[in-house]
Amino acid sequence: MKLGAHFGGKNPADAAGWPAQTVALFSRPLIICLLLAAVTLMVYWPVRQYDFLGYDDPLYYSENTQVQNGLTIANLGWAFTTDAAANWHPLTWLSLMLDAEIFGNQPAGPHLVNLLFHIGNTVLLFVLLRRLTAVIWPSAVVAALFALHPLHVESVAWIAERKDVLCAFFVLLTLLAYAKTATGDQEMTANSKQNTFRAIPCSLPFYFLSLFFFALALMSKPMAVTLPFLLLLLDWWPLNRMADLQFKSADSPGWTKSFTRLKILLLEKIPFFGLSAAACVITFLVQQKGDAVKTLTTFPLSVRIENTFVSYARYLGKTIWPATLANPYPYPGHWPMPMVLFSVLLFAGICIAAFLFARKIPFLFTGWFWFAGMLVPVIGLVQVGTQSMADRYAYLPVIGLFIVFAWGLARVAARLNFPQALIPVAAILILTATAVKTREQLSYWRNDGTLFSHALAVTENNCTAHVDLGSWLSKNGRMPEALDQYSTALKMQPDDPLILYDVANALASLGKLDEAVKNYRRALQFAPGRPNILNNLGCVLMSQKRLPEAVTNFEAALKGEPRFAYAHNNLATALFKQGRFAEAAKHFDTAAKLAPDNPQFMANLGDALARLGKLPAAAACYRQALQLEPGNQEILAKLNALGVRPEN
Repeated sequence: MKLGAHFGGKNPADAAGWPAQTVALFSRPLIICLLLAAVTLMVYWPVRQYDFLGYDDPLYYSENTQVQNGLTIANLGWAFTTDAAANWHPLTWLSLMLDAEIFGNQPAGPHLVNLLFHIGNTVLLFVLLRRLTAVIWPSAVVAALFALHPLHVESVAWIAERKDVLCAFFVLLTLLAYAKTATGDQEMTANSKQNTFRAIPCSLPFYFLSLFFFALALMSKPMAVTLPFLLLLLDWWPLNRMADLQFKSADSPGWTKSFTRLKILLLEKIPFFGLSAAACVITFLVQQKGDAVKTLTTFPLSVRIENTFVSYARYLGKTIWPATLANPYPYPGHWPMPMVLFSVLLFAGICIAAFLFARKIPFLFTGWFWFAGMLVPVIGLVQVGTQSMADRYAYLPVIGLFIVFAWGLARVAARLNFPQALIPVAAILILTATAVKTREQLSYWRNDGTLFSHALAVTENNCTAHVDLGSWLSKNGRMPEALDQYSTALKMQPDDPLILYDVANALASLGKLDEAVKNYRRALQFAPGRPNILNNLGCVLMSQKRLPEAVTNFEAALKGEPRFAYAHNNLATALFKQGRFAEAAKHFDTAAKLAPDNPQFMANLGDALARLGKLPAAAACYRQALQLEPGNQEILAKLNALGVRPEN
């Protein structure tokens, strides 16, 4: 049995309008897979030279000590139990640990691994669609659009989005295993007396394999929770299972047969729904604990509903015309009512059309609801983060739109008898345009400076982009420009403690200490007890020789975070300057134990011990500091002052 669309009884390749010579030359699946891989590699090749981003890459890779320690038994347990990054995705952590094991703390390796996953996903998508539909060229067009569309740059070029490409890899493997199960010979037997039905699947091993891959997908990124619904869509088209199930009972009414078919297919999906439910509960609890889930006070329900429909329209628009892609997209508060009404009508109209033409144009039904359904977890009804939408969320959902385009193009070409040369030329032009735009979009991901400068150029009121650009400028020593960015962000959100904190840090770096103190204290009004703010305020007060106030702030910081090594060191420094050497030694010792690789902490402990007359202990500290930082002249001078040789 051939599955998929039937293009007016014609051969699918001919119906798509492809010349016979081209079909003969390139219709071998292996050649298509190699071409897809080669073109994708060529377009994305510059990514190997790109930097870490300050936006989540430190959290996921470059400054994550667990990840940088590589694959260990302890880290294996950590990956499955941590709520870091306000997500539960152990396979993502393990894949990044493997990167660190192989490539170290350099960005090129993880970037290339992301790219390899994207290439693998492209090939898997082609193989999947060909398996499901038994047609080659529409499947190849969908895979090529997936490989080259600019919307996918964010998922590939951002190391922190390993979860995206990894999840997609296992989702596609799930669908392939399910296709192997569902496309085999199926038989329905009925007991006419008991009116009971039994499904005999083609291959139980492949059914359980699909469940296994689905579990791996959920452990990579919980966005895969909607996959059971996608399986039901595929049962409609292209698998055509609802029509193909055969019943031997002749006396059952038609509606009973239809209901039984659906019931059997739903029962088949119960284990998938069970895994989805478990993943939803875990994800919600983890994100709520990490303060990632926003309250209805922050984002009212009416605002979320508005943004949901507008986001569907925007995703659709950016798929068709990807002209102003950015990271992040700011949340506007309220969208203009005409835009909301247009978005609601557009969404409802396409849904109604998909239902009305479900039998005549089955790929429209499956493709549209593939797109709309897979976006549900990230569309904003449960608001996670502060973005209104994100390109990365479209990585898997837009496959549905690509299916509608490719099969729709084939259907139109077959019905209107377009010249055979026209369709491949049109497809090549579209794919070339997407590849050029993807290479351009990729260039913005070179570093934080290019990424957030571009975001500010194509969006308005983008507070997050101003802050992140300011952070990049600050790290590169361009402090006045950084302060300008922070100040612009502060005008948008004057009560945000983190922006006030950034402004205060910039002012302190520029020597404007009184203004820095004022902004730190204002930040504490909105975030009382925040350890990092208290610590930095203490540092500025200490530089102003306001030692008692500095001590008070350092102690408050340690009350909130007792293992804050820098706060221990700073408190000890303030105590040392007050002549309270015993207390200082205690906190220097704690700091050195919490950060054993920091030579300055160890040298500071040596200073306090020397003041207490404990010269041998002080010398031991100085020698240990020299082991951490050989050749440090200041520490060598302190050892010489004690009359101790470094090697003794």
